[in-house]
Amino acid sequence: MNATLIRHFVGAAEQLNFAHAARDAGVSRATLVASIKELEAELGHPLFDYSAPTTTLTAEGTALLGRTRIEWAKSAAAAAAAAPAPGGKAKASKGKGRAPAVKGERKPGKRRQSR
Repeated sequence: MNATLIRHFVGAAEQLNFAHAARDAGVSRATLVASIKELEAELGHPLFDYSAPTTTLTAEGTALLGRTRIEWAKSAAAAAAAAPAPGGKAKASKGKGRAPAVKGERKPGKRRQSR
């Protein structure tokens, strides 16, 4: 399964509104619906009930949303555990700071003399 398809599905499932989910994902509504249709074709069953007057999830869609949230929580916990501990050696201050000399540029802190 493509991660983009899953991300589009989760956005639509949480919002229960394709237009709002598309806006939040930064894609057009048609792109979002096409992604969901492609995911449904890949899985072999519908994820949304299109005959209902409002957007609702099917039982398979609810199950997929639950599994996806669990997987994302596991991956977030693994990423947090693998991240290095914050901190480290403090660097000494060098006063005003010195910029490297670049040919053709004015020297920092010096103004050009007027005539």
